[in-house]
Amino acid sequence: MGRPEVAGPPGGRRAERASGGSPDPALLSINTATLRAQWGLADIIAGLVRAGIRGISPWRDQVAKLGLDETARRIRDAGLSVSGYCRGGMFPAPDPAGIAAARDDNRRAVDEAVAVGARCLVLVVGGLPRDALGRPASRDLGAARGMVRDGLGELLDYARDARMPLAIEPLHPMYAADRACVNTLAQANDLCDELARDDGAALGVAVDVYHVWWDPLLEREIARAGSHGRLHAWHLCDWLVPTTDLLNDRGMMGDGVIDLRRIRGWMAAAGYRGMHEVEIFSARWWDEEPEQVLATCRERHLACC
Repeated sequence: MGRPEVAGPPGGRRAERASGGSPDPALLSINTATLRAQWGLADIIAGLVRAGIRGISPWRDQVAKLGLDETARRIRDAGLSVSGYCRGGMFPAPDPAGIAAARDDNRRAVDEAVAVGARCLVLVVGGLPRDALGRPASRDLGAARGMVRDGLGELLDYARDARMPLAIEPLHPMYAADRACVNTLAQANDLCDELARDDGAALGVAVDVYHVWWDPLLEREIARAGSHGRLHAWHLCDWLVPTTDLLNDRGMMGDGVIDLRRIRGWMAAAGYRGMHEVEIFSARWWDEEPEQVLATCRERHLACC
């Protein structure tokens, strides 16, 4: 399979050049974590079709449960665009066996992303290496970042051969120890410069507003990524005040404090023409009827983004 098309659905390119108004509804995509508590993957695919939503970003555990071939067939038959595949990464490990296991798992993730026709494989790079009981095996954050760099460099060769773009997703610093030691878009851009400076199509970034909205250098770093063709994904939700859970209390767009429309303008100015992927980990929204969640995503995408 060739490299997935990097542009959004028809009409999106024109609409995103003029980002002062409402976004093109054809650009809306749903990350399947948003409905994971209510529906299995087959139901999510069918629900997106009923809701008139054209994009999907599935998670590997959900794909494994349905089956890779069956997932690919259902997505293809539904006519959905796959804005991203979640996720690869988790490179740091305390010993060579763990590093080899991470390498092999990431190669499988690349193969799966190709099979479902994903625009990119999203990478949550991992934090401090952990022992067999899940406890931090080191306090050396610099060494963990070195493992990330080395793991990315090795995976990049494999992904290039498979023609699958990789997208580094910086996570909020609160996750530096356990989920991702790449915490700003500047760090992600630096890795891209080091490993693939002139090949943004092969290695780029996923901009998740939940994790980067606070960054005073965000506009500059979005422009920097765009200048190298590295903007592979844009993830939407909101930051609630107060936040009651740092993982599972993301807000629906418009319910929090993120200036989503301003960030969309920065993304558009930097050349991003891809889909707008809603990814909401939320105990509150997981308690809602899934059809209502999708209807609200469509409404808020137009009203707030």
